[in-house]
Amino acid sequence: MADNKSSFESGINPVDSTSDNNDVYFTNEDFAKTIKEDKTKNKAKSNKNKTIDKSKSVKSTYLFFIIVIIISVALSVYAILCLNDIFGITKSKSNVTISYAEEIDSISDAIDMLHENDLITCKNFSKFFAKMTTLVIKGSPIDAPYKPGVYYLNGKMGLENMLVTLKGETKREEVVRITFPEGLTTPDIIRRLVDNEVCDRAALLTVIDSTEFSYSLASNLKSDEQVPYRLEGYLFPDTYDFYVGQSASSVISTFLEQTEKIITNEDRKRAEELGFTMHEILTIASIIQAEAGNNEQMKIIASVIENRLKDKTNYPSLGCQSTSDYINNKVAPSLSSTSAHTSEYYLKYYSTNSNSTVVGLPKGPICNPGRKAIEAALYPADTNYYFFFHDTKGKLYPAATYSEFKSKIQKYAPYLSY
Repeated sequence: MADNKSSFESGINPVDSTSDNNDVYFTNEDFAKTIKEDKTKNKAKSNKNKTIDKSKSVKSTYLFFIIVIIISVALSVYAILCLNDIFGITKSKSNVTISYAEEIDSISDAIDMLHENDLITCKNFSKFFAKMTTLVIKGSPIDAPYKPGVYYLNGKMGLENMLVTLKGETKREEVVRITFPEGLTTPDIIRRLVDNEVCDRAALLTVIDSTEFSYSLASNLKSDEQVPYRLEGYLFPDTYDFYVGQSASSVISTFLEQTEKIITNEDRKRAEELGFTMHEILTIASIIQAEAGNNEQMKIIASVIENRLKDKTNYPSLGCQSTSDYINNKVAPSLSSTSAHTSEYYLKYYSTNSNSTVVGLPKGPICNPGRKAIEAALYPADTNYYFFFHDTKGKLYPAATYSEFKSKIQKYAPYLSY
């Protein structure tokens, strides 16, 4: 009996060892409460863990979308930069001077140069675009080679127009027809081109003075400190069609190409027969052009010049006022404060007045002569004249001797001071 009571008070029912399931039954309320609390805590802990896992999942999702957005924005910005390089949508109109002396024979090198000058941003994409363009379009206008010269570019032009410009061409369709009369000087020609918005004055001057050309007449011309404009005399006067915004190299090439056609092989042989170079013939022709009142006077004036050149002992100076006028009236007004030399400096090499120190021809042509003046230089009249002058009506008076010259001046033009 005692054992039974003890067992009852302990709160544990007797275990029937013979039972198949050996179940144990808890009847103590405190203990049961503890077990219940443990279960509640475990459940709460489980719920907490689920909440933490869910929070981590949300954060990972946010991070994923942030990364996706950043990548998308980066790709969008890159795409915009690439398209901006191609089309120049928001680029600056400020000109950048690009110059190179040797021909560029690949698109890749040309694009590298544009990138170095901050004209494009995404050079690899630009190369890919240009390469695909040349593959799709046979004979593409942007394909190499690119002519040497000086070019004024801006990003607003877009990749294609910049590459076309580097070829010495232009895609603009606005054409300007300009007539350049015989006898215009290089400053005159530059002024007409600039006034018609064909190209920039600074670019023209740079091309004229330093760009190398393959044309035979101009290929050996080098910059000379004593010559104001290297290509003076070589820019053949004619009527030309140019594009608005055309490159300076292309414009000057147009003149030189025409000069190359005008000066024939027969002309060059004739110059050799006379003992002159073509540069000397163009110099003589330019003086004839400046001095003659009309085409009929040219061969007479040519004979005076060439007679004096053959007798430098008695006639060291040509006695022509036009060479000084070229410096004083054409070169001097075009000089700036940054010019390398003054007009007085150039007069030392161009003035052929009777009291000048220049023996024979000046350093170079004084204008751009036409075909008639060139022919007169090559085929002068056969005379014994060493002097000439004009009256106020432009009539020519040649003379064989100084006394004859003075006599005619007193009779027909006493207002002249000789």
